[in-house]
Amino acid sequence: MAEEASDENTVFIGNKPVMNYVLAVITQINEGSGEVVLKARGRAISRAVDVAEIVRNRFLQDLDIQSIETGTVELEGERGTSNVSTMAISLGKEG
Repeated sequence: MAEEASDENTVFIGNKPVMNYVLAVITQINEGSGEVVLKARGRAISRAVDVAEIVRNRFLQDLDIQSIETGTVELEGERGTSNVSTMAISLGKEG
């Protein structure tokens, strides 16, 4: 990542309902954050994409996807190490 986002404007996507994360993104933007980063890994990646699209299409039409970064991390589990995909979606206003 060229510029690491601070945790203050990062929303980590997990197993909660999609609308919880949508509300978190809208709250961040309304509090003055110029950019919000959605971070997810594994099966939560599709939920992160859903959150980005719902925010952009239903609530904040002036929000754009600034960048999408993908990667892989190795996680230690019960069955040894496994590779898990990661994604970071940066949402912000143009200009």
